[in-house]
Amino acid sequence: MKNNIIRLFLCICLLSSSMAMGQQQINEPFKIGTESFMLNGKPFVIRCGEMHFARIPRAYWRHRLKMAKAVGLNTVCAYLFWNFHETSPGKFTWEGQADAAEFCKIAQEEGLYVLLRPGPYACAEWEFGGLPWWLLKKKDIKLRTQDPYYMERCRLYLKEVGRVLAPLQITNGGPIIMTQVENEYGSYGSDKEYMLKTRDYLKEAGFIVPLFSCDGTVQLKNDVQKDIFAVVNFGNNPEAAFKALREVQPTGPLMCGEYYPGWFDSWGAPHHTGSNDHLIKELGWMLDRNASFSIYMIHGGTSFGLWAGANCQPYTPETSSYDYDAPISENGNATPKFDELRNTLKKYLQPGEVLTDVPAPIPVQKIAPFNLTAVAPIMPQLSKPVLSDTTLFMEDLNQGYGMMLYETNLPAGAKRKLDFTEVHDYAEVFIGNKLIGVLNRMKNEHVINIPELSKPAKLRVLVEAMGRVNYGYYLPDRKGLQGEVYSITGEEKVMLKGWKHYSIPLGEGNPQFKYSAINTIPKLNGPGFYKGHFKTNSKSDFYLDMRWFKKGVAWINGHCLGRYWNIGPTQTMYVPGVWLNNGKNEVVVLDLHRPAAARLQGLDKPILDSLTTSEIISSNHRKAAQKFGNNQNSLIYTGAMENTGKWQTFTFSPKNGRYLALEAINNFTGDQFAALAEVELLDEHGDQLPRNSWKVVYVDSEELKGNDGKSENLFDLQYTSIWHSQWKDLAPKYPHQVVIDLGSKTTIGSIKMLPRQDMETGRIKEFKVYLANQLFNGL
Repeated sequence: MKNNIIRLFLCICLLSSSMAMGQQQINEPFKIGTESFMLNGKPFVIRCGEMHFARIPRAYWRHRLKMAKAVGLNTVCAYLFWNFHETSPGKFTWEGQADAAEFCKIAQEEGLYVLLRPGPYACAEWEFGGLPWWLLKKKDIKLRTQDPYYMERCRLYLKEVGRVLAPLQITNGGPIIMTQVENEYGSYGSDKEYMLKTRDYLKEAGFIVPLFSCDGTVQLKNDVQKDIFAVVNFGNNPEAAFKALREVQPTGPLMCGEYYPGWFDSWGAPHHTGSNDHLIKELGWMLDRNASFSIYMIHGGTSFGLWAGANCQPYTPETSSYDYDAPISENGNATPKFDELRNTLKKYLQPGEVLTDVPAPIPVQKIAPFNLTAVAPIMPQLSKPVLSDTTLFMEDLNQGYGMMLYETNLPAGAKRKLDFTEVHDYAEVFIGNKLIGVLNRMKNEHVINIPELSKPAKLRVLVEAMGRVNYGYYLPDRKGLQGEVYSITGEEKVMLKGWKHYSIPLGEGNPQFKYSAINTIPKLNGPGFYKGHFKTNSKSDFYLDMRWFKKGVAWINGHCLGRYWNIGPTQTMYVPGVWLNNGKNEVVVLDLHRPAAARLQGLDKPILDSLTTSEIISSNHRKAAQKFGNNQNSLIYTGAMENTGKWQTFTFSPKNGRYLALEAINNFTGDQFAALAEVELLDEHGDQLPRNSWKVVYVDSEELKGNDGKSENLFDLQYTSIWHSQWKDLAPKYPHQVVIDLGSKTTIGSIKMLPRQDMETGRIKEFKVYLANQLFNGL
């Protein structure tokens, strides 16, 4: 009897334990184990790919998700862009193109789980990194810090995200299995309390699935927090990256949060591509070790509207095409990279999984050349200016995107210069109605020569705002003229006052201007909107060929396609067929300059890699007669780097100067190539010196054709971009030099350098550092 009682007691205990475990599995259908992710109690490898619903026409969401499933993925990663949902304080949009919940529901219907990345900061080469422009109306705001106003707005935003998306967590039967806290914060700061508060806001908003953070291998140490699972971002060498992850997170499954199959494009730089073999080899390496990953991007899409962002420093705006050389092309079709990836992933399916069929390709069409027949000059139609003694930012006028016209009077007088301090981002300068020059932030231009004036004249400055900076320390990127404007004649310097400000907002919906027949205004040399029509009975996609136009924005039937610029590399604009009408379709093109012809056509293939000039990215860094000479009297340090991908710091007695030269003597592989990711300078106290005024004035060799190896990459805050000496057409031998104008005399006590991250080739070994108050001999 006693034994029976004992047996009954043990059975009850086992049953209770089993029920408790079952209940735990119900409450935690997805969790993070010590060695692997667990889905419904079984080990689970996340095969994920990123795509952004904001960059895909809503009518194509299901098609793109079907493509992701068909290539062999089981999860999709989805960013939310705060500025896409809260366009003004407290006014949220979750309908139409912004219906994030519907995107997640469709993903689940197509057999995909979701990794949610709600921000508040995203980066993603998106305008302002996803932050709302209206935050900048508060002049003293400190972004991505514990600034009280910033944190309160983040809390309200994330609470709203929770209201809409927390019900779609896997714990409620939805597809969301993990949610990210902020994004790559270790690349920006190291305030652990800030990250923990952001985590708490997500919990307060109702997110109970595991929370995670991500960053690059070098920055992980700044990002890792208690109870926030860490993943690592990289585009190469998973073994080294996961080793860095293990140093900060000894247990748990290994995961790459962003694995790069290609890269984004910027205006004036070559189109980026990524190796198919490299992608397949490294994903295979990860899968052989049960490591999870998310491919950034599996499908890039398009930054429609004015949503494309910019990098800094130097200022480099990104193209509207976000093709990314991804496995799924900009218009959603399979590429050779897709086919190779599908063949690889089918070898790693989990029990019960099968590959779904690849959806039929989205059809494309050609549109015969057609002329635009009407034009609306901009400046004659502006009215109701805002008056101010000094220049105002666009944000001061409660304007988020578009252009502004600044107007004041110039007195008669001799030739002079105008110094605008800074221009954000592209300005046309007019005296009366005559264009006298252009100022381009990409080239750090802010001074222009004014001819002699026999009588007072009207000064007009039309400023186009391109994308706000989306990455790094220069996020507070207000638009328009930055600071005072000075008229300089000899030694005399006079500040211009009495400014009129005209807003020209742009975005979705056709701009409302009065048009005239184009043949009635034959000599328009200022900015204007051009309008025309074409007919088609097909709703197939096509690519609008912009090669007759120069720089501006285009619309189809009121849908803003984005920006174009004839410098390249992109020369076409993707037009989704679902935005077309049967029959007549309207096209509006804003061009800042007079086009070669007011003509357009539709192509069935994009032009993604056609640079018309290298001036933007090269800026004449080396003239034919220039050669770095004997500058031993300016030598301040000689040293050698280690053959690793880690930051390396070299300290010396503090020196003062304006011009810094870095001379690479040799590398670790014994060939002629030099490559370096980043350079930072520290003052005599060990504090980092700002880099916003740096400018390359000489480089002996930089690769501008085969890849984006420009010398400005040394201080662009992007650890994956590099300065690379030439290799495509020429391959000059060592030594290699880069000379940087620091903007003013500066005291330097240390130099920090980050070797290239992706491979050993070109990693500098021995080097020298020079510092002088005047340009070096030979330059």
